Amino acid sequence: MKKIILISLLFGFFNSYSQKVLDTHIHGEADPNMQMKQLENSGVYKAAISTSWDLQNTYRDKYKIELLYGLMLPCPNGKVPYGNRLCFSDGKELPDIKWVEQQINNGRIDFIGEILSQYYGISPSDKLLYPYYELAEKYNLPVGIHTGLAGPNHGCPNFKVSLGSPILIEDLILKFPKLKIWIMHAGSPFLEETIGIMSVYRNVYTDISAVSNPYIVPHKDFYATMKRLIDAGLENRLMFGSDNGDIKQAIESVNKLDFLSSEQKEKIFYKNAEQFFKK
Repeated sequence: MKKIILISLLFGFFNSYSQKVLDTHIHGEADPNMQMKQLENSGVYKAAISTSWDLQNTYRDKYKIELLYGLMLPCPNGKVPYGNRLCFSDGKELPDIKWVEQQINNGRIDFIGEILSQYYGISPSDKLLYPYYELAEKYNLPVGIHTGLAGPNHGCPNFKVSLGSPILIEDLILKFPKLKIWIMHAGSPFLEETIGIMSVYRNVYTDISAVSNPYIVPHKDFYATMKRLIDAGLENRLMFGSDNGDIKQAIESVNKLDFLSSEQKEKIFYKNAEQFFKK
């Protein structure tokens, strides 16, 4: 019996990561219990989740991992991309602004995002989104904006590659200069635009979700992306994210970057995000 217990403990040790991780980019899953267990076993102690409002509510007050809740919008045809789940139970593409402020005051919204402007077919700086940005600035809530490309079968007919450029965020920044913004997916493949925006505007961060997934981006390309971001002096504003990919593979992709110091890895894994999401 003692041998069995010892083997079980060793098995658990070697299959869990000791790395402390704040995952800034996750979405809802059909099996939340399994999802949360996988994240927890990978060292995730806190995560920012955005998905349909009803599904997101099923995560509340149930897990050891501390969750930050986002407001996903605007929703093409009222639905979350890559599925038929409604963003909001009434099927609307955008929620009522008074309802949003009430949810913020009730402590049920921690950030605005994922902003789906590219899927919707508009710029992230479109005036349609201004009322939500105004609330985010008023309550000091971060805003996460989808940039870059998209996977297949997203179901959004108005999606345009050109609308994924981080340079389109500039008008939004100028209109709401106090807003905390993060560029999702590092803006890839528009990396130089990401660096340009972040070099000028210090309130802009980026997550490295999707690009850290070796099944989406080959490691040599991720290596080059991260080297470019670090060389640009952005180590204090890079944040880890998995986007529901293989969390352990994404963590390992960062750990394999031989040009990063242990201190820089800690910043990317959780310290920068803690600063960004600080209320």
